Amino acid sequence: MDFLDLLGLLLLAATGWIWFDSLNAREAAVSAARAACRSEDRLLLDDTVAIQRVALGRDDDGVLRIWRRYGFEYSDTGNDRCAGRIVMLGGQVQVITL
Repeated sequence: MDFLDLLGLLLLAATGWIWFDSLNAREAAVSAARAACRSEDRLLLDDTVAIQRVALGRDDDGVLRIWRRYGFEYSDTGNDRCAGRIVMLGGQVQVITL
């Protein structure tokens, strides 16, 4: 196995890790949006969130994490659509805006 094969294998592994981490973060964001809507007596529309922005950020300990902002739509009457946001740092929810 030469250097390029090893580099390709490492790149494939890193891509898989990022994909898996993104799926876990998205599921946490959906759960948080569902819980926030339920606590405010709102209806989470489409039962999903959509990624809006990805960046790098540091947590309280100074560790570099992936920062993600998700958007979602909710309704208070069932006849309208309102925009909400969830900000996550790594796998932790930082801010939910309804």
